Amino acid sequence: MTFKERYLAGEIEFEEIDRYISQWNNSDDPQTLAQFLGLNAEEEDVWIEDSDEALMEILDKQRG
Repeated sequence: MTFKERYLAGEIEFEEIDRYISQWNNSDDPQTLAQFLGLNAEEEDVWIEDSDEALMEILDKQRG
């Protein structure tokens, strides 16, 4: 499961994103970081252009 899937399911805290980034950095995964995390283009843009907090807000609105 991706970071986003696990976060939306309430399995992990948002801060776990750092562990996923580190895991991606230390792998040979051909996916982009956004794909690895499970983020769509809009979420990636907000994350890059704004902040972790802005991404968390978007994801929190999607939580079931």
